[in-house]
Amino acid sequence: MFHILVVDDDKNIRRFIQALLEAENYTVTTAENGIEALKVFEKEHIDLAVVDIMMPKMDGYEFTKLLRDQNNNLPILMVSAKQEPDDRHKGFKMGTDDYITKPIDEEEMLLRIKALLRRAKIASEHQITFDNIVIDYDSMTVKKDDEIQQLPQKEFLLLYKLLSYPGKIFTRIQLMEEIWGIDSETGWETLTVHINRLRKRFEGWDAFEIEAVRGLGYKAVKKNGQN
Repeated sequence: MFHILVVDDDKNIRRFIQALLEAENYTVTTAENGIEALKVFEKEHIDLAVVDIMMPKMDGYEFTKLLRDQNNNLPILMVSAKQEPDDRHKGFKMGTDDYITKPIDEEEMLLRIKALLRRAKIASEHQITFDNIVIDYDSMTVKKDDEIQQLPQKEFLLLYKLLSYPGKIFTRIQLMEEIWGIDSETGWETLTVHINRLRKRFEGWDAFEIEAVRGLGYKAVKKNGQN
């Protein structure tokens, strides 16, 4: 069971988020500012933090930056009444993983938390698992039942990136910079070749597919609708 820390100086909001999360079977601990939240880490294992920005003693920005400065990669979802782009930008610069504004949309919050926890699990285990498929980063293999495919490095990294964020559109530039490097002189046609190789390699598999998004780039889609 995942343990979530809710940090907010508003008692009613803390109670609201706690009730929402506990209804989804999460374990919840609360704190009213960043200093109290740091004390929680001394006693509890926390899987994710939901953090308000405007708090006394230590605000959400300071709290997030302090964790990142300590190389703590805990998934953080910032929650704030601040809706200006500059406020969101500052949050991401401090190291937050995601950002949601008040008033809180309950379903959106739950979906964002689920996505953050899933990505954290992928990062820690170096595996993506769904249906009967296991994509293992360490061995660069894709396994379906008793069938195992060993992929070339670039093909594997491309597939792993796309399936780590199913449904998310990645531009060609994003994929080229991440897989081949920002200074690479490799042309876009190389990306197209690798995408086509992946499609051909897994064309008989019914669990996922790679779709081209015209004028933008590519996305991976899990056909059974899983996130």
